[in-house]
Amino acid sequence: MTWIEPPALWVGRAGDGLDWRSVLDAGVRAVVQTAAEEPPAPPPRELIVCRFPLLDGGGNDPAVLWLAVRTVAELIRRHVPLLVSCGAGMSRSPAVAAAGPAVARGWTPAEGLAAVTRHRRVDLSPTLWKEICGVVAGQEAG
Repeated sequence: MTWIEPPALWVGRAGDGLDWRSVLDAGVRAVVQTAAEEPPAPPPRELIVCRFPLLDGGGNDPAVLWLAVRTVAELIRRHVPLLVSCGAGMSRSPAVAAAGPAVARGWTPAEGLAAVTRHRRVDLSPTLWKEICGVVAGQEAG
C-alpha cells in the first residue's frame, strides 16, 4: 500500500485491500477494488468498500469504468481517505487512482498519472489507460 497524495489516497494490490487492520490503522475509510478476478471479502462494518470488476486490458464496460473513476473522484472531493486496489497493484489501481484526482481537481489524466508515479512504480496496460482517458474526457460516459 503506497500513499500517493493528500488528502489521503493510497494505491495497492488486492492483498493490501484485504488486510483490514492495516487499512484501518492507516486511516483509510474506503476501499475501491478494481480487479475482476479477485473475490470480494466481507469488510469490517466501519469501512466503505466499492468493487468494480475491471479487466487489465481492453474490453471494459465504459459504464463500469465511469463509475469507478467518478467514485474515486467523489471520495477525493469529500476528503475520504481511500485505497484503490487491484490484483498486483501495477495497472488497474494506479490507472483508476490517477483518473480520480484528474476528475476531482480538473487535471489532465497525465497529471494524475504523474502524481501516482512520483510515489509508485506502475506497469499500465496501454489499452486500459486509453479507455480510462476516454472516460475522463467524457467520450465514454454515455
